[in-house]
Amino acid sequence: QVQLVESGGGLVQPGGSLRLSCAASGSIFSINAMGWYRQAPGKERELVAQITSGGTINYADSVKGRFTISRDNAKNMGYLQMNSLKPEDTAVYYCNAEIWALRVGVDDYWGQGTQVTVSS
Repeated sequence: QVQLVESGGGLVQPGGSLRLSCAASGSIFSINAMGWYRQAPGKERELVAQITSGGTINYADSVKGRFTISRDNAKNMGYLQMNSLKPEDTAVYYCNAEIWALRVGVDDYWGQGTQVTVSS
């Protein structure tokens, strides 16, 4: 069974940094796109950043220049480096990945989410 587990969230002051990690485990043959989404209270879940297996990256306009997405294909890991954090970045951050799993095929998976709170 494939699982995605996020880590690295927490409380940080405005202007600070956090690094989120996403670990994929299970009978994984390959991982296609990996992405980070976030959902603030009372708002819809939104895409923050996405990276394809070929390395193509896109960011939400609100995080361009501040956040950096990366992945380590050998370790089945994804990362989101968040710098210059703002209070409006406060949300639950979710890892998402399209994974080709053995005996399952290609499917879309979500992590359980990690809370990021930016506050003084």
